[in-house]
Amino acid sequence: MTKKINQDVKERIAGSDSILLVSHVRPDADAVGSVLGFGLALQGAGKTVQMVLEDGSENFKYLPQYDTIRRQPEGDFDMVIVVDCSDPDRVGHVLDSYGKPDLVVDHHKTNLQFGDYNIVEPDQAATAAILYDYLPSWGLPFTPEVATCLLTGIVGDTIGFRTSNVDSLLMRRAAALMDLGADLNNIYREELVLKSFTAARYWGAGLSRLECDEGLVWASLTLADREKIGYAGNDDADLVNVLSSVREAEIALIFIEQPQNQVKVSWRARPGYDVSGLAFSFGGGGHAAAAGADIDGNLNEVMQRVIIETKAYLQNII
Repeated sequence: MTKKINQDVKERIAGSDSILLVSHVRPDADAVGSVLGFGLALQGAGKTVQMVLEDGSENFKYLPQYDTIRRQPEGDFDMVIVVDCSDPDRVGHVLDSYGKPDLVVDHHKTNLQFGDYNIVEPDQAATAAILYDYLPSWGLPFTPEVATCLLTGIVGDTIGFRTSNVDSLLMRRAAALMDLGADLNNIYREELVLKSFTAARYWGAGLSRLECDEGLVWASLTLADREKIGYAGNDDADLVNVLSSVREAEIALIFIEQPQNQVKVSWRARPGYDVSGLAFSFGGGGHAAAAGADIDGNLNEVMQRVIIETKAYLQNII
Protein backbone atom coordinates (compact mmCIF):
# COMPACT_ATOMS: atom_id res chain seq x y z
CA MET A 1 0.00 0.00 0.00
CA THR A 2 1.29 3.45 -0.89
CA LYS A 3 1.75 6.17 1.70
CA LYS A 4 -0.94 8.21 -0.04
CA ILE A 5 -3.53 5.44 0.25
CA ASN A 6 -2.58 4.90 3.88
CA GLN A 7 -3.04 8.61 4.57
CA ASP A 8 -6.32 8.69 2.62
CA VAL A 9 -7.68 5.79 4.66
CA LYS A 10 -6.58 7.45 7.89
CA GLU A 11 -8.38 10.66 6.92
CA ARG A 12 -11.50 8.77 5.81
CA ILE A 13 -11.65 6.99 9.17
CA ALA A 14 -10.96 10.21 11.09
CA GLY A 15 -13.79 11.96 9.26
CA SER A 16 -16.33 9.18 9.85
CA ASP A 17 -18.48 9.07 12.97
CA SER A 18 -20.55 5.98 12.13
CA ILE A 19 -18.92 2.93 10.53
CA LEU A 20 -20.28 -0.39 9.26
CA LEU A 21 -17.83 -3.29 9.48
CA VAL A 22 -18.61 -6.65 7.83
CA SER A 23 -17.03 -9.89 6.62
CA HIS A 24 -17.99 -13.04 4.73
CA VAL A 25 -20.76 -15.54 5.35
CA ARG A 26 -19.91 -18.67 7.34
CA PRO A 27 -17.17 -16.68 9.08
CA ASP A 28 -13.97 -18.31 10.26
CA ALA A 29 -11.61 -17.14 13.00
CA ASP A 30 -9.88 -14.58 10.79
CA ALA A 31 -13.20 -13.06 9.70
CA VAL A 32 -14.57 -12.84 13.24
CA GLY A 33 -11.26 -11.79 14.78
CA SER A 34 -10.71 -9.10 12.16
CA VAL A 35 -14.24 -7.69 12.50
CA LEU A 36 -14.01 -7.58 16.29
CA GLY A 37 -10.40 -6.40 16.47
CA PHE A 38 -10.94 -3.59 13.95
CA GLY A 39 -14.35 -2.74 15.41
CA LEU A 40 -13.15 -2.51 19.01
CA ALA A 41 -10.20 -0.37 17.91
CA LEU A 42 -12.59 1.98 16.09
CA GLN A 43 -14.80 2.16 19.18
CA GLY A 44 -11.73 2.95 21.23
CA ALA A 45 -11.17 5.95 18.96
CA GLY A 46 -14.70 7.19 19.68
CA LYS A 47 -16.45 5.84 16.59
CA THR A 48 -19.96 4.40 16.52
CA VAL A 49 -19.53 0.98 14.95
CA GLN A 50 -21.93 -1.72 13.82
CA MET A 51 -20.15 -5.05 13.42
CA VAL A 52 -22.22 -7.32 11.19
CA LEU A 53 -21.94 -10.98 10.15
CA GLU A 54 -24.93 -12.36 8.29
CA ASP A 55 -24.52 -15.78 9.91
CA GLY A 56 -22.34 -16.02 12.98
CA SER A 57 -20.88 -19.03 14.76
CA GLU A 58 -21.29 -20.23 18.32
CA ASN A 59 -17.60 -21.19 18.31
CA PHE A 60 -16.44 -17.62 18.96
CA LYS A 61 -18.50 -16.74 22.01
CA TYR A 62 -15.30 -16.63 24.06
CA LEU A 63 -14.12 -13.52 22.19
CA PRO A 64 -14.63 -10.10 23.81
CA GLN A 65 -17.81 -8.33 22.67
CA TYR A 66 -18.81 -11.18 20.37
CA ASP A 67 -22.40 -10.79 21.53
CA THR A 68 -22.49 -7.27 20.06
CA ILE A 69 -22.16 -8.57 16.49
CA ARG A 70 -25.40 -8.15 14.54
CA ARG A 71 -26.88 -10.24 11.72
CA GLN A 72 -28.05 -7.22 9.68
CA PRO A 73 -27.09 -3.52 9.72
CA GLU A 74 -29.49 -0.78 10.65
CA GLY A 75 -29.32 2.89 9.67
CA ASP A 76 -26.92 4.98 7.61
CA PHE A 77 -23.14 5.06 7.84
CA ASP A 78 -20.34 7.46 6.99
CA MET A 79 -18.04 4.58 6.05
CA VAL A 80 -18.43 0.92 5.07
CA ILE A 81 -15.52 -1.48 5.60
CA VAL A 82 -15.21 -5.12 4.50
CA VAL A 83 -12.51 -7.37 5.98
CA ASP A 84 -11.23 -10.84 5.05
CA CYS A 85 -13.52 -11.16 2.03
CA SER A 86 -12.43 -11.52 -1.59
CA ASP A 87 -15.78 -11.09 -3.33
CA PRO A 88 -18.81 -8.88 -2.56
CA ASP A 89 -21.11 -11.87 -3.11
CA ARG A 90 -19.45 -13.59 -0.14
CA VAL A 91 -20.79 -10.90 2.20
CA GLY A 92 -24.34 -12.17 1.69
CA HIS A 93 -27.08 -9.54 1.65
CA VAL A 94 -25.52 -7.26 4.27
CA LEU A 95 -24.41 -4.63 1.76
CA ASP A 96 -27.51 -4.68 -0.46
CA SER A 97 -28.53 -1.18 0.69
CA TYR A 98 -25.05 0.34 0.94
CA GLY A 99 -23.33 -0.03 -2.43
CA LYS A 100 -19.59 -0.10 -2.92
CA PRO A 101 -17.51 -0.39 0.27
CA ASP A 102 -15.19 2.48 1.13
CA LEU A 103 -12.43 0.12 2.27
CA VAL A 104 -11.59 -3.56 1.73
CA VAL A 105 -8.83 -5.19 3.80
CA ASP A 106 -8.00 -8.75 2.78
CA HIS A 107 -5.26 -11.32 2.16
CA HIS A 108 -6.92 -13.58 -0.42
CA LYS A 109 -5.03 -13.69 -3.74
CA THR A 110 -8.36 -13.98 -5.59
CA ASN A 111 -9.68 -10.67 -4.20
CA LEU A 112 -11.74 -8.73 -6.77
CA GLN A 113 -10.66 -5.28 -5.52
CA PHE A 114 -14.27 -4.18 -5.01
CA GLY A 115 -13.79 -1.22 -2.66
CA ASP A 116 -12.89 2.44 -3.15
CA TYR A 117 -9.67 1.58 -1.33
CA ASN A 118 -8.34 -1.98 -1.43
CA ILE A 119 -5.60 -3.12 0.91
CA VAL A 120 -4.99 -6.64 -0.36
CA GLU A 121 -1.79 -8.42 0.70
CA PRO A 122 -1.82 -12.09 -0.36
CA ASP A 123 1.57 -12.75 1.22
CA GLN A 124 0.11 -12.11 4.66
CA ALA A 125 -0.96 -15.18 6.62
CA ALA A 126 -4.17 -13.55 7.86
CA THR A 127 -6.19 -10.38 7.46
CA ALA A 128 -5.73 -9.91 11.20
CA ALA A 129 -1.97 -9.63 10.58
CA ILE A 130 -2.59 -6.82 8.06
CA LEU A 131 -4.71 -4.99 10.62
CA TYR A 132 -1.96 -5.37 13.21
CA ASP A 133 0.35 -3.54 10.82
CA TYR A 134 -2.00 -0.68 9.93
CA LEU A 135 -4.27 0.11 12.89
CA PRO A 136 -1.64 2.24 14.68
CA SER A 137 -0.95 4.27 11.53
CA TRP A 138 -4.68 5.04 11.31
CA GLY A 139 -4.65 6.42 14.83
CA LEU A 140 -6.51 3.48 16.36
CA PRO A 141 -5.62 2.15 19.82
CA PHE A 142 -4.61 -1.36 20.80
CA THR A 143 -6.21 -2.83 23.90
CA PRO A 144 -5.96 -6.36 25.32
CA GLU A 145 -9.36 -7.04 23.71
CA VAL A 146 -8.19 -5.86 20.28
CA ALA A 147 -5.01 -7.93 20.64
CA THR A 148 -7.01 -11.02 21.60
CA CYS A 149 -9.24 -10.76 18.55
CA LEU A 150 -6.38 -10.19 16.11
CA LEU A 151 -4.31 -13.05 17.52
CA THR A 152 -7.37 -15.30 17.22
CA GLY A 153 -7.52 -14.46 13.52
CA ILE A 154 -3.85 -15.29 13.05
CA VAL A 155 -4.03 -18.55 15.01
CA GLY A 156 -7.15 -19.66 13.16
CA ASP A 157 -5.96 -18.98 9.62
CA THR A 158 -2.56 -20.58 10.21
CA ILE A 159 -4.08 -23.57 12.05
CA GLY A 160 -1.90 -22.80 15.03
CA PHE A 161 1.13 -21.49 13.08
CA ARG A 162 1.32 -24.65 10.95
CA THR A 163 0.78 -23.27 7.44
CA SER A 164 3.66 -22.69 5.03
CA ASN A 165 3.22 -18.89 5.08
CA VAL A 166 4.20 -18.62 8.74
CA ASP A 167 7.49 -16.75 9.05
CA SER A 168 9.53 -15.07 11.76
CA LEU A 169 7.80 -11.72 11.16
CA LEU A 170 4.40 -13.28 11.84
CA MET A 171 5.71 -14.87 15.03
CA ARG A 172 6.99 -11.47 16.16
CA ARG A 173 3.54 -10.02 15.50
CA ALA A 174 2.02 -12.78 17.60
CA ALA A 175 4.50 -12.13 20.40
CA ALA A 176 3.68 -8.42 20.30
CA LEU A 177 -0.04 -9.18 20.56
CA MET A 178 0.69 -11.38 23.57
CA ASP A 179 2.62 -8.50 25.13
CA LEU A 180 -0.46 -6.33 24.55
CA GLY A 181 -2.60 -8.74 26.55
CA ALA A 182 -3.70 -11.59 24.27
CA ASP A 183 -3.71 -15.01 25.97
CA LEU A 184 -2.27 -17.40 23.38
CA ASN A 185 -2.89 -20.51 25.48
CA ASN A 186 -6.60 -19.75 25.82
CA ILE A 187 -6.95 -18.77 22.16
CA TYR A 188 -5.24 -21.97 21.01
CA ARG A 189 -7.42 -24.10 23.28
CA GLU A 190 -10.69 -22.43 22.27
CA GLU A 191 -9.91 -22.21 18.56
CA LEU A 192 -8.09 -25.47 17.84
CA VAL A 193 -8.53 -27.95 20.68
CA LEU A 194 -12.03 -27.79 22.15
CA LYS A 195 -14.94 -29.24 20.17
CA SER A 196 -18.52 -29.80 21.25
CA PHE A 197 -19.89 -33.32 21.62
CA THR A 198 -22.16 -32.77 18.62
CA ALA A 199 -19.20 -31.55 16.53
CA ALA A 200 -17.30 -34.73 17.41
CA ARG A 201 -20.27 -36.86 16.34
CA TYR A 202 -20.54 -34.78 13.16
CA TRP A 203 -16.89 -35.56 12.43
CA GLY A 204 -17.73 -39.25 12.85
CA ALA A 205 -20.39 -39.03 10.15
CA GLY A 206 -17.93 -37.44 7.73
CA LEU A 207 -15.08 -39.80 8.57
CA SER A 208 -17.35 -42.78 7.91
CA ARG A 209 -17.27 -41.69 4.25
CA LEU A 210 -13.54 -40.95 4.08
CA GLU A 211 -11.92 -41.89 0.77
CA CYS A 212 -8.40 -41.65 -0.62
CA ASP A 213 -7.14 -41.95 -4.19
CA GLU A 214 -3.99 -40.76 -5.95
CA GLY A 215 -2.97 -38.18 -3.36
CA LEU A 216 -6.51 -36.87 -2.87
CA VAL A 217 -8.46 -37.43 0.35
CA TRP A 218 -12.11 -36.43 0.67
CA ALA A 219 -15.22 -36.82 2.80
CA SER A 220 -18.76 -35.46 2.81
CA LEU A 221 -21.29 -34.16 5.33
CA THR A 222 -25.00 -34.21 4.54
CA LEU A 223 -28.00 -32.25 5.71
CA ALA A 224 -29.28 -35.53 7.15
CA ASP A 225 -26.08 -35.80 9.25
CA ARG A 226 -26.64 -32.34 10.62
CA GLU A 227 -30.28 -33.00 11.47
CA LYS A 228 -29.71 -36.43 13.00
CA ILE A 229 -26.80 -35.32 15.16
CA GLY A 230 -28.19 -31.90 16.02
CA TYR A 231 -25.15 -29.95 14.84
CA ALA A 232 -26.18 -26.30 14.81
CA GLY A 233 -23.64 -24.95 12.32
CA ASN A 234 -23.64 -25.04 8.52
CA ASP A 235 -19.91 -25.71 8.24
CA ASP A 236 -17.68 -28.78 8.66
CA ALA A 237 -16.62 -28.11 12.29
CA ASP A 238 -13.04 -27.87 10.90
CA LEU A 239 -13.04 -31.51 9.77
CA VAL A 240 -11.09 -30.53 6.65
CA ASN A 241 -8.07 -29.78 8.84
CA VAL A 242 -8.22 -33.35 10.13
CA LEU A 243 -8.38 -34.68 6.58
CA SER A 244 -5.35 -32.61 5.59
CA SER A 245 -3.32 -34.38 8.29
CA VAL A 246 -3.68 -37.74 6.52
CA ARG A 247 -0.18 -38.69 5.41
CA GLU A 248 -1.26 -39.72 1.92
CA ALA A 249 -3.13 -36.47 1.28
CA GLU A 250 -1.48 -33.99 -1.05
CA ILE A 251 -4.88 -32.29 -1.26
CA ALA A 252 -7.86 -32.76 1.07
CA LEU A 253 -11.48 -31.99 0.21
CA ILE A 254 -14.61 -31.68 2.32
CA PHE A 255 -18.10 -31.41 0.83
CA ILE A 256 -20.82 -29.92 3.05
CA GLU A 257 -24.36 -30.20 1.73
CA GLN A 258 -26.34 -26.97 2.14
CA PRO A 259 -30.03 -26.14 1.72
CA GLN A 260 -31.43 -25.03 -1.65
CA ASN A 261 -29.40 -27.47 -3.75
CA GLN A 262 -25.97 -26.08 -2.91
CA VAL A 263 -22.71 -27.59 -1.64
CA LYS A 264 -19.92 -25.85 0.24
CA VAL A 265 -16.52 -27.22 -0.80
CA SER A 266 -13.22 -26.63 1.00
CA TRP A 267 -9.76 -27.53 -0.31
CA ARG A 268 -6.57 -27.89 1.74
CA ALA A 269 -3.20 -28.43 0.07
CA ARG A 270 0.36 -29.29 1.02
CA PRO A 271 3.19 -26.86 0.18
CA GLY A 272 3.93 -26.85 -3.54
CA TYR A 273 0.27 -26.92 -4.57
CA ASP A 274 -2.10 -24.04 -5.25
CA VAL A 275 -5.82 -24.80 -4.92
CA SER A 276 -6.99 -21.20 -5.20
CA GLY A 277 -7.36 -21.54 -8.97
CA LEU A 278 -9.52 -24.63 -8.56
CA ALA A 279 -11.78 -22.80 -6.14
CA PHE A 280 -11.94 -19.76 -8.42
CA SER A 281 -12.97 -21.94 -11.37
CA PHE A 282 -16.00 -23.02 -9.32
CA GLY A 283 -16.91 -19.46 -8.35
CA GLY A 284 -14.97 -19.35 -5.09
CA GLY A 285 -11.52 -18.25 -4.03
CA GLY A 286 -8.91 -18.34 -1.32
CA HIS A 287 -5.23 -19.07 -0.93
CA ALA A 288 -2.72 -21.52 -2.34
CA ALA A 289 -3.04 -23.81 0.67
CA ALA A 290 -6.68 -23.24 1.59
CA ALA A 291 -9.63 -22.31 -0.59
CA GLY A 292 -13.36 -22.80 -0.88
CA ALA A 293 -16.44 -22.38 -3.04
CA ASP A 294 -20.22 -22.58 -2.78
CA ILE A 295 -21.36 -24.64 -5.77
CA ASP A 296 -24.90 -25.09 -7.06
CA GLY A 297 -26.00 -28.69 -7.57
CA ASN A 298 -26.79 -31.81 -5.59
CA LEU A 299 -24.12 -33.37 -3.42
CA ASN A 300 -23.23 -36.31 -5.67
CA GLU A 301 -23.01 -34.18 -8.81
CA VAL A 302 -20.81 -31.56 -7.17
CA MET A 303 -18.55 -34.19 -5.63
CA GLN A 304 -18.03 -35.86 -8.99
CA ARG A 305 -17.21 -32.60 -10.78
CA VAL A 306 -14.84 -31.31 -8.12
CA ILE A 307 -13.02 -34.61 -7.61
CA ILE A 308 -12.46 -34.99 -11.37
CA GLU A 309 -11.05 -31.46 -11.68
CA THR A 310 -8.90 -31.77 -8.57
CA LYS A 311 -7.45 -35.11 -9.68
CA ALA A 312 -6.67 -33.60 -13.09
CA TYR A 313 -4.85 -30.74 -11.36
CA LEU A 314 -2.84 -33.19 -9.24
CA GLN A 315 -1.87 -35.27 -12.28
CA ASN A 316 -0.69 -32.18 -14.15
CA ILE A 317 1.44 -31.08 -11.19
CA ILE A 318 2.90 -34.49 -10.48
